[in-house]
Amino acid sequence: MDVITGKIIKGIGGFYYVYSDDVIYECRAKGILRNIKVKPLVGDDVVMSIIDPDNHIGNIDRILERRSELIRPAVANVDQALVVFAVLSPTPNYNLLDRFLIMMKKQKVPTVICFNKSDLADETLCSTYRTIYENAGYKVIFSSTKKQDGLEVLYECLRGKITTLAGPSGVGKSSIMNMLNPHANMDTGEISRKIERGKHTTRHSELIPIAENTFLMDTPGFSNIGLYDIEADELKDYYLEFEEHEKYCKFRGCNHIGEKECGVIDAVAEGEISKDRYDNYKLFFEELKDRRKY
Repeated sequence: MDVITGKIIKGIGGFYYVYSDDVIYECRAKGILRNIKVKPLVGDDVVMSIIDPDNHIGNIDRILERRSELIRPAVANVDQALVVFAVLSPTPNYNLLDRFLIMMKKQKVPTVICFNKSDLADETLCSTYRTIYENAGYKVIFSSTKKQDGLEVLYECLRGKITTLAGPSGVGKSSIMNMLNPHANMDTGEISRKIERGKHTTRHSELIPIAENTFLMDTPGFSNIGLYDIEADELKDYYLEFEEHEKYCKFRGCNHIGEKECGVIDAVAEGEISKDRYDNYKLFFEELKDRRKY
């Protein structure tokens, strides 16, 4: 029986689909993994035994050491996140975007922001989005799947990494995936047949190989994100743009809400920090503070 290594690209209904050398193997996890209460995750590198080479069926014997593990979505070995919002149609929900950025920073996952449908907006609007989030410390990319713009920039950003692709429904995540797929060095038809990938709606996390050592993790669209395991007093630590202004705060540990002589509040008033970002910060702070009471 051959023993090889591979990467889990999808898990559904107790089956795990493992990618190795351009072949997808349908596997179950051996009982020993259940006994030690280790659940395989999409993104895991695994050792598997091939029990039917003709039909590409095997068993997962062992999960190799994880470099990282996300809780939401539950995936392993991710190098970065690419969060996609539309420039227009729908208009970006800053509250939702900022929640996602906070949770990725909490889980120590670098995040790139992609504003898709750039063909619908003028340069002034795009420049506004770029300024807000580059000032917050994020790389910002603009793309248009309709005009095939931004493809090379996206591709260079993803090269050699495992990237989780996330964002609300309707912003063009699937279109971006399809735009990048021609660069795949594998039989994408086999993947579609083997794991029955939906053409329009992503219901499960799924890892798509798009080039050598380059994978995109497609995740279900989200409409709400809870701020988990964060205390109100630590929220400010997830706003990089606050740092350079905190030295002007009168009080050490200033939360930048109602304190006097606050450098962050002054920076918002002077337009150096996005008012939309700061307004969301205040909403999140109150949400976390109120949650602690119960």
